[in-house]
Amino acid sequence: MSTITRRFRRTAATAVALAAGSSLALTGTATAQGKPAAGSTVTSAQLTAGLYQSSYSERNHVLWATAAVGRPPVTKSSLMKVDPYSLKVKATYTPPVTDAATGAVEAVYGVAVDDEHNTVWTTNTRNNSVSVYSQRDGKHLASLPNVAHAREVVVDERRNTVWASAFGDGTLVAFDSRTFKEKKRVTVAGTQPTGLALNKRTGTVYAADLGGDRLVEVSPYAKEPRLIPTGDGPISVALSADGRTAYTADQAAGTLSVLNLREGKVTKTVPTGAGALSVAADTRTGKVLVANRGAGNVTVVDPRKGAVVETLATGANPNHVTATRGTAFVVDKSAVGPERQDQAHRIRVSR
Repeated sequence: MSTITRRFRRTAATAVALAAGSSLALTGTATAQGKPAAGSTVTSAQLTAGLYQSSYSERNHVLWATAAVGRPPVTKSSLMKVDPYSLKVKATYTPPVTDAATGAVEAVYGVAVDDEHNTVWTTNTRNNSVSVYSQRDGKHLASLPNVAHAREVVVDERRNTVWASAFGDGTLVAFDSRTFKEKKRVTVAGTQPTGLALNKRTGTVYAADLGGDRLVEVSPYAKEPRLIPTGDGPISVALSADGRTAYTADQAAGTLSVLNLREGKVTKTVPTGAGALSVAADTRTGKVLVANRGAGNVTVVDPRKGAVVETLATGANPNHVTATRGTAFVVDKSAVGPERQDQAHRIRVSR
């Protein structure tokens, strides 16, 4: 059992905790939203404006979250270290300035942790690049260019590789997580790769092809990428614990698609809610969570039954969900705070 699971169990009775922001945030309160009939609990806190994604570090027991406000030149962006229990912001790091004249910074959007090398990787969508930061002190270590409209990153710790999706030119780019050098570039003409998922055992990476209604499978054992049909408008992808099943959040259809990867076909389609935007699979419970931006909620799906078993209230416009051993984290774009702060939510997923 992980440290985070043990501590969540010990503190399950805590209903209110303080959450403090920093340069882009004001003090807020983490409040329990209540316990639905099926048993999952939701605790929420205001963080800052412009939240995008989050990623949990087991090594450091912190949640990393990204935020960026507005269109170019983006002058307000931050990488935040958040306590996953209290949802209190422990530290805030500002990306490097890219234009002194306008004050524009290398705004951060997607995020993934590399606990093997104690780093955190971000996508800098507006700058067509990815960046690397130290988890120890938040220091900016590198900016890596030529990732067109970089959207998401996923870390393969076993193979010292980080993959990034380049939505702008249909490419998946692999970097060495030790040297930060580019290792590989796989382009599939006509695709629009968005969300990423990794089979940790095989090293196979999967990308949701938003425009082509497919998954792009890049295996170290295959000469060419494999294209697997899925639902309408897949924008995010997750894998089952055994890596045999994929789940896509289908934004256009408002559904979750369940795919048998060996057979290369959809086996179940589950309506989840308008604007299904992000999906995460929880290895402890086997449940799949979908953040439905249009519907303003998170649905919990039993993939074996092909049915929604819970619908959880979060803030408006949930933007991203990630899960780790019975606990999920959601960030939204609700702008509910006095300075239009968005919220983070911690979900204890019921068995």
